[in-house]
Amino acid sequence: MPDRAHAKKTRPRADHVEIAREKILAAALPNVAFDGWTTRLMSDAAKAAGVAHGEMRLAFPGGMLDLVDYFLADGDRRMEEALAGRNLAALKIRDRITLAVRTRIEVDFMRREAVRRAVTLFSLPTSGTHGPRSLYRTVDAIWRAVGDTSADFNFYTKRATLAAVYSAVTLHWFADHSDDYADTWAFLDRRIDDVMSFERVKASVKKVAKALPDPIGLLGRLRYGRG
Repeated sequence: MPDRAHAKKTRPRADHVEIAREKILAAALPNVAFDGWTTRLMSDAAKAAGVAHGEMRLAFPGGMLDLVDYFLADGDRRMEEALAGRNLAALKIRDRITLAVRTRIEVDFMRREAVRRAVTLFSLPTSGTHGPRSLYRTVDAIWRAVGDTSADFNFYTKRATLAAVYSAVTLHWFADHSDDYADTWAFLDRRIDDVMSFERVKASVKKVAKALPDPIGLLGRLRYGRG
C-alpha cells in the first residue's frame, strides 16, 4: 500500500518534469544552429516555453549538458519508434543494422546542425563522460531495436564495433552535400561490409584493447551505471 501511494505522488511530478524538458527542447532547437548549445540558449528557451527557472533546473539539474543529452536520447527514442513498425525479423542481421543506423540518422535530418554541435560539444574534455555514455546508449538502442539478446562477450564486441561504425558514418553525414545523402549511405554500406564478420571483429577488438585502458570495463560501467 505505501508503495502504491508513493507511486501516485511521484508520477505526476515525473510527468511534469518530462513536459518541461520537452517544452525547453522544442523551444531551443530552432536557435541551436545559430547560437550553439549554451547556457544562455537553455535559459532563453525555458523563458520562451513558459517554464520557470526552478522548473528548468529540476528538468535539467546538470544544466546545458543535460539538455544536449536529452536531445540525443530523444533521437534514440524516435529511431526506436520508427523501427517498431518494420518487419525486422524478415531481414538479415546485416540489413537490420544498416536500416537501424540509417534510421537513427534520418530521424534527425532536419536537425543535422544541432546534432553536429552536440557531438562536437560532447567530444570536449569539459563534457566529462557525457559523450561516451550518449554513444553507448545509441548503439545499445540500435542493437536492442534489431533484436539482439546477447549476454556474453558478444554483447560488448557488438556495441564497441557499432560505436566505431556509427561515429564514422555520422561524421561523414555532417560533411555530405550529395543528393539525399547518397554518399553517406554508400559509406555506411562499406563500413557495414567491413565489420559484419564478428569473428574478425573479435580479433580486432582484442588487438585494439591492448592499447586502451580497459574498454570492456568502461562499457560495463556504462551499461550498469557504476563508476
